[in-house]
Amino acid sequence: MSEPHSRDSQTETHEVFNVPPPLEGYDAYREDVALQELIKTGGAGWAEAALHEQGRALGDPGWIQCGFDANAHPPELRTHDRWGHRLDWVDYHPSYHRLMGKAIAEGLHASPWQNPQPGAHAARAASVYLQTQLEQGHGCPITMTFAGIPVLKAQEGLPATWVPKLLSGEYDGSNRHFSEKAGLTLGMAMTEKQGGSDVRANTTRARAQGDHYRLTGHKFFMSAPNSDGFLTLAQTDAGLSCFLVPRWRSEGGKNALLLQRLKDKAGNVSNASSEVELRGAEGWLLGQEGRGVATIIEMVALTRFDCTVASAAALRQAVVQAIHHCVHRRAFGRALVQQPLMQNVLADLVIESDAAVTLAMRLAQALDHRRDLQEQAFLRLATALGKYWVCKRVAGHNAEAMECLGGSGVMNEFMTARLYREAPINAIWEGSGNVQCLDILRALDKQPETREALFSEFQRSRGVDARLDRYVVDLEAALKAPEAREYRARSLAEAMAVALQASLLLRHGDRRVAEAFIASRIEQPHGLYGNLPKGVPVKEIIARALPMYG
Repeated sequence: MSEPHSRDSQTETHEVFNVPPPLEGYDAYREDVALQELIKTGGAGWAEAALHEQGRALGDPGWIQCGFDANAHPPELRTHDRWGHRLDWVDYHPSYHRLMGKAIAEGLHASPWQNPQPGAHAARAASVYLQTQLEQGHGCPITMTFAGIPVLKAQEGLPATWVPKLLSGEYDGSNRHFSEKAGLTLGMAMTEKQGGSDVRANTTRARAQGDHYRLTGHKFFMSAPNSDGFLTLAQTDAGLSCFLVPRWRSEGGKNALLLQRLKDKAGNVSNASSEVELRGAEGWLLGQEGRGVATIIEMVALTRFDCTVASAAALRQAVVQAIHHCVHRRAFGRALVQQPLMQNVLADLVIESDAAVTLAMRLAQALDHRRDLQEQAFLRLATALGKYWVCKRVAGHNAEAMECLGGSGVMNEFMTARLYREAPINAIWEGSGNVQCLDILRALDKQPETREALFSEFQRSRGVDARLDRYVVDLEAALKAPEAREYRARSLAEAMAVALQASLLLRHGDRRVAEAFIASRIEQPHGLYGNLPKGVPVKEIIARALPMYG
């Protein structure tokens, strides 16, 4: 008779130890001291209870798993049903729908338009910042709906149900006519393969037919193709014009939007991006014929704002993951977080994250006061600055955070790998870096009030730090220099963004973070992260970033 199975030390390979536990079961808003302070500065303290609830969701294992599942099971295109009828529909994993339902129930798609009040945009920005730390792909239709609502509200002649259903707090992901649904979402179909950011090169045509138009053409990127309607650019005899193209015709029946394929993307995997042919698709004119760019300009500004917020969220989540790992991981006899060089890296990552969210929330504050002419001018310039600089900083930052986890950081089971794949998306979408920099120059040249608004912002911190004061003087001189401004557009944009972040940190951030930011980004600019100068209180900066480990 054989002996019962017993442990044999010679056959066991290892036991699991010195491995950090999952980061879960905490309130991410409570742990984000910088965000709490900015909420109060932005006049949105009334939203704190809801933000704590969102913060707990961000730390909830079930919601965290939703983010992983939505990316592990990408959307699938169904062009036809089994009998050969056109479907042009995308199947998403249930986790994606859960995330969408959560976002819409919390008003991320519409809250400032549903309930305009002081601090409404600041509160929404904070909610978006928390939610997109869970998962970024589902934020695409949320942002496009948020940005498209003001365009549709200003339009006469649309079916009366559109705007109320866009404002609804109910998510309906079903494939039904818009008249049968309690809530609607919006997508966009702007880009064509021959034009890219140069939308005036679009060749899609629109011809009037009664009270609507028929659109024919090919769009190289149509985001969130299951949306109920799409803001679409097409040429009329008067020039480039903007249209609302619904998935279903107003009189019933599927509209002539034929999905050709889904894009196989490096990141943003949970979100479907498609190519589509419009074969006489029904659409309603938005604004005036030939004024398509002017019609969508507010929408584009709001989508760029959301790109900045979501990028700040990516920086924050990368920092949280890195600190959590380093607190629990030991090497060479002590925890990683206790080792001076790792402290230098982690503190530098925290500084970048704090600077990003401070700028993003200042933009939200400007949106809340956008009727003020100076705030309008500031928003016009600073939105492009934020979209360029904050979004650009994510890739390098998240790569460094991933490295803090070592080999595990690049594994798809860890959030750092997804954050890294996601990192380039916001920098490219809604106008890539060069587009933003040229837009900044255009604003400075054609709207001199934008320059005045920016330097007025710098004036608010004048005298607090001599290094920043000198930097602003040099910046002003550089902007006046006529030679090769377009060639230098990126360096000018960077200098403006860094000066703005420094000024905001001095006024609204932690003084230790502001001091370290100026020392490492202005006084002694460094390349890679982890080169903070001597004397920076790295331990205190790290402890402030995640107080539960302080």
